[in-house]
Amino acid sequence: MTEAADAPLAGIQVVDAIDGPLAPLTRYLAELGATVHRFAKHHAATDTRDLTANIGKLRHDAAIDSAEALAMIAGAHIVVASAGQPIDLAALRRERPGLVTMTVSDFGTGNSLSDWRATGPILHALSGELSRSGIRGREPLLPPGDLAYQCAAVQAAFALLSGLYRALSGGGGAHYDFSALDGAVQALDPGYGISGSATMGKPAGLLSRGRPAAGFQYPIFPCADGYVRICLLAKRQWRGMFAWLGEPEQFAAPAFDNIVNRYKSPDLLPHIGAFFATQTRKDLEQAGQKHGVPISAVMTLGEFARSDHARERGALCESDDGRPVPNGVISIDGARMGPGGGRSTGSLPVPDATTTGQAPFAGLKVLDLGIIVVGAEQGRLLADLGADVIKVESRDFPDGNRQSYLSFGMSVSFAAGHRNKRSLGINLRDPAGRALFLELVAQADVLCSNFKPGTMEKLGLGHAELAQVNPRIIVSESSAFGSSGPWRGRMGYGPLVRAATGLTLAWRYPDDASGFSDSITIYPDHVAGRMSAMGVVALLIRRLRTGRGGRADVAQAEVMMAHFAADIAALSASESLGEEPDAPWGAFPASGEDEWCAVTVDGDTQWQGFCAATGFDPAPYPTAASRIAARPVLEAALRAWLSTRSPAEAAATLQAAGVAAAPMLRLADLPGFAYYRERDFYRAEAHPWLRETVIAENYIAASRDIPPPPHRPAPLSGEQTQEVIAEWLGRDAAEIEHLCATGILEPLASETRAAAEEFMAAPAA
Repeated sequence: MTEAADAPLAGIQVVDAIDGPLAPLTRYLAELGATVHRFAKHHAATDTRDLTANIGKLRHDAAIDSAEALAMIAGAHIVVASAGQPIDLAALRRERPGLVTMTVSDFGTGNSLSDWRATGPILHALSGELSRSGIRGREPLLPPGDLAYQCAAVQAAFALLSGLYRALSGGGGAHYDFSALDGAVQALDPGYGISGSATMGKPAGLLSRGRPAAGFQYPIFPCADGYVRICLLAKRQWRGMFAWLGEPEQFAAPAFDNIVNRYKSPDLLPHIGAFFATQTRKDLEQAGQKHGVPISAVMTLGEFARSDHARERGALCESDDGRPVPNGVISIDGARMGPGGGRSTGSLPVPDATTTGQAPFAGLKVLDLGIIVVGAEQGRLLADLGADVIKVESRDFPDGNRQSYLSFGMSVSFAAGHRNKRSLGINLRDPAGRALFLELVAQADVLCSNFKPGTMEKLGLGHAELAQVNPRIIVSESSAFGSSGPWRGRMGYGPLVRAATGLTLAWRYPDDASGFSDSITIYPDHVAGRMSAMGVVALLIRRLRTGRGGRADVAQAEVMMAHFAADIAALSASESLGEEPDAPWGAFPASGEDEWCAVTVDGDTQWQGFCAATGFDPAPYPTAASRIAARPVLEAALRAWLSTRSPAEAAATLQAAGVAAAPMLRLADLPGFAYYRERDFYRAEAHPWLRETVIAENYIAASRDIPPPPHRPAPLSGEQTQEVIAEWLGRDAAEIEHLCATGILEPLASETRAAAEEFMAAPAA
């Protein structure tokens, strides 16, 4: 725990009147040092979900329109309330233009779904996540836990902090109309965003309508005491696997260096499976790490929570009633930001707006060394909100997301994840390149990276060296398992994080122990990028107060632990997380080929609405217990009712009766779906080096006060090298040409540009 004065959000006052599953969004602000006053009548003090969503907040057993709440609001920097709460946020903003406010709801205000009910399954159905979850030939599988709302909460928290930084910098406050569906689409696994390197950059919208084949991309193998998962992406990783296998002749061909050819081989995975079958998880992990093969045991959440790594990292702490809870997600200057975050009793003033309409991070300079998804998203979020973000690249060590179906390293995935950035090619392994980079550091506000811990130090670019050059610089680091603990050196990708922390085991069909269904999910990458960006903004806010920089560190495994905080708190007592919802609950087939409708009935009111809509007789099932016991009968009746109705028709009928329901959308359906058009959620734009249209989100969170992201297309590698050095360092053309000629700078390669031009000039296939 940091000292109160050191916590990044010390002095920030937040008023919280959130009902429902988005309540964790202000918990992250409390962890970073803000004083969060939660106003709610009739707190569920013994409810585990309520405990973990609101830990670290100051509870007030009063309504948001009470005199007590209004007194707190008068001195608040941020006010967040669920839609329908008796408070006029617009009036508050008129009185105090520097205030940051947010209305939270399932679907936002003023659109055709605003009156609909949502649950996690409904958000999964409408976001496209459900359509990708499961195994080809089987029904779609609902993801475990409450991931849709949990990821949305992080998106909302980042938006609030961005607005707060603008307000504290004199740019005026902002109001956000936050939708849980918007946040789930953006932060869980966006179909129209950057994807992992194994996709070769192909647009997710062009995936098969069905679920993925079993074992696709990140295979899982049974072993002597459970399962392990491997990620063979890079050539060097395959070469390590090949050596580990004893260099079998049938896999010695150079063609196996290519990831696509490895996927096509009918013999490779069975051979690896036979090799693993008699060995233990621990032995396989140790041997894999020795050979440079990314590998993880497939563990339960409890196993990870009790692991030596989690213990040595201090990943868990105790709640006031003695239950284990996640000890925060972000570390600041080496100290964990746990529950309460080192709250300060003071309050910072909010300056009057000196400018209007500016992006929150306008004028900030960011050096982005981030790679793959986590790194891409962090820098892109800052760029979308106005920062000058320079993607630092190297020809010898290209970003895995440059791996593309196009030879010049561009794709719709890369274009979505790196828009509004400029690319600088530089050789950091050359002492002269390192010295030049440190000159850039002296001009920068932020440096982001997500390499394996120790990589930056090996380059002579650790935080200590950077801070010596620029004491005001803010450094953000992210890794799979964190910068300390016995697993700090492990190679980590999202699939391995999911395997190690229990999610992979939970994400399978109940009747199929080997039916693992998270193979094409990209989680927690996107949400970890947002968590890292939150750390950056929190330190920017602290810098306004103190004038000094700092370091934020995020372990992706602990992001996931935060999302399963209630499950962790329940582990020690093996307690239930609440009553089982009324039947039916899940995804059910509707009229049409592979068409599905998500339906959740929870509580007597929804049960009565369900029966009224479907014509089902409610009399034999007067209680929740009787409905749960009769679930097979009720779900059979629902299937019969759905069999003659399209998912959209059925969902509209059920929602009109007050029942949470939604059609399962494919990714290709999203841009044309009425809700997303009404929210102006997506934007489609041309890229100079792509024939395909790039579709991506149009805002961080809906707000009339924050300008939309700029329209700078993602760069080719090194495309703006000369431009950046001239602008940031004032070097003249002759000197820049010399730096390029000596290999210190790596401008856009002529062959790369030629390949891009040839592709665009050739007739479309």
